Amino acid sequence: MLLTIKYFGQIAEVTQKEEETLECSAKNISELLALLYSKYEGLKIKDFQVAQNQELVSESTEITGAEIALLPPFAGG
Repeated sequence: MLLTIKYFGQIAEVTQKEEETLECSAKNISELLALLYSKYEGLKIKDFQVAQNQELVSESTEITGAEIALLPPFAGG
């Protein structure tokens, strides 16, 4: 499956990219994260959420969309 992965904030700093397209066989978000952790070691220590097609998802969520985003914590107030 061809996925577009978007990186924001401190996550983009770790990957040195804002976006990339990956061909992968991951079935769920957890498998995709394992792939990304092996590619970008620094991600393991970062806190972030994952969105699929602009909706926040959990690690057990099946990959159904073509767009995945890794989002750092939001500052609020």
